[in-house]
Amino acid sequence: MRSITWRVLFVLSLTWSTVATGKELSPREIYEQASPGVVMVMGYADGGRKGSGGTGSIIQSDGLVLTNAHVAIEEKSGKPFAHLSVFLKPPRVTGESRSDLSRIVRAKVVAFSQPLDLALLKLDGVTEVLPVVDVSESGRARIGDRVVAIGHPEQGGLWTLTTGVISAEVDNFNGVKGKHVFQTETGLNRGNSGGPLLDGEGRMIGVNTAIARVASDGLPITSISFSLKSSVAIQWLQEQGVGVQRTPLPTGHVRPATAQPLAPSVQPQAIPVRPPQSDLSLKPRMKSDVAQSLPDHPYNLDQLISDRAKAEADLDSMMSEMRGRMKGR
Repeated sequence: MRSITWRVLFVLSLTWSTVATGKELSPREIYEQASPGVVMVMGYADGGRKGSGGTGSIIQSDGLVLTNAHVAIEEKSGKPFAHLSVFLKPPRVTGESRSDLSRIVRAKVVAFSQPLDLALLKLDGVTEVLPVVDVSESGRARIGDRVVAIGHPEQGGLWTLTTGVISAEVDNFNGVKGKHVFQTETGLNRGNSGGPLLDGEGRMIGVNTAIARVASDGLPITSISFSLKSSVAIQWLQEQGVGVQRTPLPTGHVRPATAQPLAPSVQPQAIPVRPPQSDLSLKPRMKSDVAQSLPDHPYNLDQLISDRAKAEADLDSMMSEMRGRMKGR
């Protein structure tokens, strides 16, 4: 009887372990699960002379997007870009920018923090239920855990998947209190900013925010990227009136967070925290030798910004002309 009891307990413990830890997904399964909720974000000033681009995650099905502040906020003025466009993922990414970036939605900044490098966007005129990226607490992740990132690295493909592991953890990154990050060896480049860092179950545990590529003496640096921990992002979202609903689970497991409706009183604002003392952030460059040497790659961020600005200017001009004609009748 004692032997049977121990066997039963052993089987139950195995079953409980499987339920508690969840299923480890392949990179392909993670991509298929999470990528529909990943967007491309483009911001630019009037005329398209200055701009930035990156990635974002839909965290609420009615159109709330989490991304980096430096993607949506002008560095010099500290204000949101005059024009913000968000591109939803097509059913199939082909490498042709004209078709891949056909699902365009305008957006506005709801709140942002430049020190934490976070921004919350609201998509305009959303009439459909959008797919979301599950947000999870980052406290369970450890050094050595496998992670993947989805984003739009310039001179690469749109909605690109890269893989790696967590290499280190850094508290108070760049001297900013409360800015806790993962260091990873996941391949990140310009255009990945603001995109999700996903764990083995396809849940977002970080927001990709910075890279290190050149040392102070000019030597190249590889496989050093940083992602803001999702626990920091969740706390910041709660401060903006976006609640995170979590149900306690067995030890060793964390249920993905679910964003709640935005409080009506929330207005765009910058949180006054000491700015980072480093140039590791993914800052946009309007001219790039690499971009000029590879003009035939799937997309060039600077060219996209210029084309988008021209298209909007042409549309505004056409609308003004039509209003003038109607008024004259």
